[in-house]
Amino acid sequence: QVQLVESGGGLVQPGGSLRLSCAASGFTVSNYPMRWVRQAPGKGLEWVSIITTDGGSTTYADSVKGRFTISRDNAKNTLYLQMNSLKPDDTAVYYCEKLLPPTRRGQGTQVTVSS
Repeated sequence: QVQLVESGGGLVQPGGSLRLSCAASGFTVSNYPMRWVRQAPGKGLEWVSIITTDGGSTTYADSVKGRFTISRDNAKNTLYLQMNSLKPDDTAVYYCEKLLPPTRRGQGTQVTVSS
């Protein structure tokens, strides 16, 4: 059964860092393009970052470029999002997604950036 479980969210002050994890089961993360998306209060889903399969090339939304890094650990079958220099506008529920069928989205992890 394909499943994604996010963790690592929390409350952090502006300028701080968090690392989100997305543990995958039922498929191999390195064989599929994966992405992180987020949903801020009262807003729609916003894609944050994508990592491809071969070579693991990455793409970032302009709003997070230079501050966030997507990566994966093939041995742990886990996707990560390292978030640095966090801003209040980064406050959202963050989800990881498997992009090819069967597509899946995890349950999300809350990130709150506030002083």
